[in-house]
Amino acid sequence: KRFGDKVDVHLVDKVVDGKVQADQGIIAGCSGGTYDNLAEAAAILKGNNIGNDYFTASAYPQSTPVSMAVTREGITADLIEAGVVMKPAFCGPCFGAGDVPSNNGLSIRHTTRNFPNREGSKPGQGQLSLVALMDARSIAATAANGGVITAATDVEYENTHKPYVYDDKIYKCRVYNGFGKAKPETELRYGPNIKDWPKMYPMQENMLVELAAVIHDPVTTTDELIPSGETSSYRSNPLKLSEFALSRRVPEYVGLSKEIQKQDLARREGNVSENVAEALKAVGATAENTSFGSCVFANRPGDGSAREQAASCQKVLGGDANICYEYATKRYRSNCINWGIVPFTIAKDVEFNYEPGDKVFIPGIREAILAGKEEIDAQVITKDGVKPIHLFFQNLTANERQILADGCLMNYYASSKR
Repeated sequence: KRFGDKVDVHLVDKVVDGKVQADQGIIAGCSGGTYDNLAEAAAILKGNNIGNDYFTASAYPQSTPVSMAVTREGITADLIEAGVVMKPAFCGPCFGAGDVPSNNGLSIRHTTRNFPNREGSKPGQGQLSLVALMDARSIAATAANGGVITAATDVEYENTHKPYVYDDKIYKCRVYNGFGKAKPETELRYGPNIKDWPKMYPMQENMLVELAAVIHDPVTTTDELIPSGETSSYRSNPLKLSEFALSRRVPEYVGLSKEIQKQDLARREGNVSENVAEALKAVGATAENTSFGSCVFANRPGDGSAREQAASCQKVLGGDANICYEYATKRYRSNCINWGIVPFTIAKDVEFNYEPGDKVFIPGIREAILAGKEEIDAQVITKDGVKPIHLFFQNLTANERQILADGCLMNYYASSKR
């Protein structure tokens, strides 16, 4: 329903002789690749094998100490012997950078996230994978049955592996613990694809934002806000990474945001564009104390992983605010705050029937945030005139309010307000 005729999916094809046949099993990530999960899976698969047909299985330990522990305990050997591919401690399957399921493939996963278009599929190119969440033990039972969906309660096994014992030796040997003993003289090495963050400006007295994306989907995932997969190679290049923001959902967002950002930089130099001047005139404001940035409206944004790039890319492109009915996760909302993006909400009974290009003027926003207020009257500037809107910014801590006023968490730390 969501992708219409862009994709051709045949889930019923997975039913063979009355049984559901999976194509792939993955145990991975910070939630799936625990020592206990891998030990249980190895116990189920010991003496069995995943077969040599189409079904494949992979396992990723959740951390290097866990990887070391499963190796010492022989868990890794049991899994490999059964045909499972063991990978390094890496969160790849969670964001589409490892074991991407095939088109029309049914992947059963004990990983952190399972959402449409999450594991690297490209619906716009006719490719869509089918992903279901499953407990690691049942994934192992399914693997032992050659990919036929099987519950762990349907197999008999005994887990004789020792309990997990955390060993931090690998961290002591490899990671410099610099807390309280910084070495400012140490040179930072920058490769050609490692770039610094652009300048982030403190919040001004008033805020004017232009809607660069309006999304009415029930939920907008972090993977739609910043896609996974190929974008991961730009994770140290904020400018390049931001080019992918909302690319799979609102392709025009980046171009619109850049144009808005360009106009704000010109305003700061005293060259107010006609677009900004007309908007300010409509609400009786001046350019000297009013910032101009981009804004995203979505019904319920931020479902999915905790990737901070979903917010940082908006900020890099000049994003100053988000407006929604509610935030899908506390983490995404916190990421927005840390990047100086005001997390506005509106009442659930208010119809948001505005379009990209419409603008929202929030007078006195800096004072309101620092004064501890939680709501404010604003104005929407449309081609049909100016209309009132009431915005909320509730449950902000004192630190979060100062972070927003400073423009972002980096500015907050730089000003030594701790």
